Amino acid sequence: MPAAMDTPQLTHVRLNVRDLVAATAWYERRLGVRAEGHWPPDAPTYAHFTLGPAQLALGQYEPAPAVGARFNLEVDDVDAWWERLKDGDVVEPLFDTPYGTRKFTIRDPDGNELGFVQAARASGDG
Repeated sequence: MPAAMDTPQLTHVRLNVRDLVAATAWYERRLGVRAEGHWPPDAPTYAHFTLGPAQLALGQYEPAPAVGARFNLEVDDVDAWWERLKDGDVVEPLFDTPYGTRKFTIRDPDGNELGFVQAARASGDG
């Protein structure tokens, strides 16, 4: 039997955007987190947000958006996030999934899909 492998951990995802300044402002406003890691310093084409143990990065690169991707962000109170973001470009409104999570999905100004998911609560949790 082969030796056990380390389980990969997702630590960084980059979204391609058309306008880094506008996209950064949109994400700062919507997520309530400041961008950091702007690179290169004199004319940035990249910035990232630290979201828990992972980074969500924006890059002003082609093609924008990188087609076919959806990124799910786990949150503690999906209903509060829905109230905050429901005025945007909604792909899927807030709903309870058949596998016990609660989620919704929006689209950013470049067409990238962002799902906001609340994990299933253990039996007996309020």
